[in-house]
Amino acid sequence: MTRTALVVVDLQNDFCTGPVATARYRKDPARLDAVTTNAARAVELARDRGVEVVFVRFVGDVEHQGPSWRRRNERGGRTPSCLEGTWGARFHKVTPAPGELVVTKHACFDAFLTSGFEQHLVRHDIEHLVFAGVYADVCVDSTARTAFQKGWHITLLVDCTTSLLQRDEDTVRFMADLYGARTTTHDRPDTWCESSDERTIGAR
Repeated sequence: MTRTALVVVDLQNDFCTGPVATARYRKDPARLDAVTTNAARAVELARDRGVEVVFVRFVGDVEHQGPSWRRRNERGGRTPSCLEGTWGARFHKVTPAPGELVVTKHACFDAFLTSGFEQHLVRHDIEHLVFAGVYADVCVDSTARTAFQKGWHITLLVDCTTSLLQRDEDTVRFMADLYGARTTTHDRPDTWCESSDERTIGAR
């Protein structure tokens, strides 16, 4: 049996609720609320079935930004989000349990650029990564892309994520076509909690 981990990406206040999220996410706010609620439910389902949960969080403080990141923000008039120690950086609708890994991205999209993420997956013999969180076309995609290139099997919970800039269906199709990502929903745990084998994870 292939060992699975649920990777929960950036379920933080500044990305999910409040004025910062509202200013950046220009689609129906009900969609964002629904996917974050579903992602939180996926966490509980994973725990109930003994599937490991890994939390990825973002902090955007200026001191963590590289020159290109700072220049982009200056040109676009963007202010940093998820500042360390603020309400905006806190988890939204989820709380990591004792013993669950939490990794912090310092002004970057890809969790593989953080210390400890890849090492943890290797150490625990994880072969299959199930993704939930925001945003599908930014940090979820960045992490899934590296995971695919490094050999991990990918599943995307399509009702637990939404895109920031692209249409949701386009992002899902892109990941399915390019990474061979399986797609399913959080309420079908038999399709994502156990194995990445093609016979048990069906495409939507």
